[in-house]
Amino acid sequence: MKTYDVIVIGAGPSGSVAAAYLNKMKDSVLVLEKETFPRFVIGESLLPHCMNHLEEADLLEAVKKVGFQIKTGASFYKGNTRCDFSFSEQHTKGWEWTWQVQREQFDQTLVNEIQKKGVEVQFNATVKNVIFNTDFQQVEYENKNGQLITAKAKFVIDASGYGRVLPKLLNLNEPSDLKARGAVFTHLVDKNRTEKAGNNIFIHAFNNNEAWLWAIPFSDGHTSVGVVGNEELINEFSLNNGEKFKTFIANFEDLKERFKEVSLIFEPRTIFGYSIGVKQMYGDGYVLCGNSTEFLDPVFSSGVTLATFSGLQAAKLAHQQISGNPVDWKNDYEEVVKKGVDVFRSYVKAWYNGDLQTIFFAQEIQPQLKNQICSVLAGYVWDETNPFIKKHNTVISTLAKVVRMKENA
Repeated sequence: MKTYDVIVIGAGPSGSVAAAYLNKMKDSVLVLEKETFPRFVIGESLLPHCMNHLEEADLLEAVKKVGFQIKTGASFYKGNTRCDFSFSEQHTKGWEWTWQVQREQFDQTLVNEIQKKGVEVQFNATVKNVIFNTDFQQVEYENKNGQLITAKAKFVIDASGYGRVLPKLLNLNEPSDLKARGAVFTHLVDKNRTEKAGNNIFIHAFNNNEAWLWAIPFSDGHTSVGVVGNEELINEFSLNNGEKFKTFIANFEDLKERFKEVSLIFEPRTIFGYSIGVKQMYGDGYVLCGNSTEFLDPVFSSGVTLATFSGLQAAKLAHQQISGNPVDWKNDYEEVVKKGVDVFRSYVKAWYNGDLQTIFFAQEIQPQLKNQICSVLAGYVWDETNPFIKKHNTVISTLAKVVRMKENA
């Protein structure tokens, strides 16, 4: 039975960042990944703050070499109104750009790099059980040959994403407080893309705030396009191999000239029930990170940034603990991660209740306020010098009321 300092469940961005940091600190790491890489996964638009996490884990240079599509901002549309945010104009001093990525290639790049650095990664490894003890945790998994293997570790990091290994094993899942929604999406050939369209993610609101369409351009001339809405809408769009979805893309007012010839890379796919929470993020001998903790909604592309932040934070504290130093997991991990999640949650709710759209599509937004909101959209949601973060529970609704009063005067 092999023994490691840390076993990481999952080789996605949160798991790779965690493993890279631990390896950097000379801890022995085993990564167990259920799937075979490369594998398709949605969540392709990064935020600038994740660049900090990749850099600290010594993964940034490897990603730079790939040549992913540069992303410099976000554009929001509603009817004939457009609101642009440039990451070069924000409150927080941080990265002013990031990437739009094909996740199969991005995730593979991270895994390749941690393997180069000496991290042991096993694919097609399905975790069956975890037995928690005082000194070592026993992880039982089935390897690619169908053999049942047991490995020991001082600590376990669950970065299994939608697989949610420990939440399922330990009955930690709990419903999200967000309305159930789904998504239908595809990749297509983007023959009519303008130069500006290549540098931003495009979010188009429709159906009275209840639904929106994304367009995420890639460096190879392909673009990810999808619709998020209530389950009834997504079910309707996905019937007959997504026939209505394909027609909708071809005729959508803001995009019809760009996608009038719909040439699909793959047939439309759907995903439902992605918003979910957990009762707790840590316990004796383990911690959850990435989508194993909580996934909100894709509207602000927060998934990968929350994953890399929590993976890095989990690795730092795990290293501290296995080095014999006390760790306050409640205050130094769970409360810190929750702060970021709760900020994004406020913005997600404000998007769907119309408050945020009232602000975005106002006749005029003060530059200072727009820069502060831009820092949230860039992922710097732990910067409490920003009032749109420190007072996230109230500031959006208050500003929306002011905008409505001015425009109705």
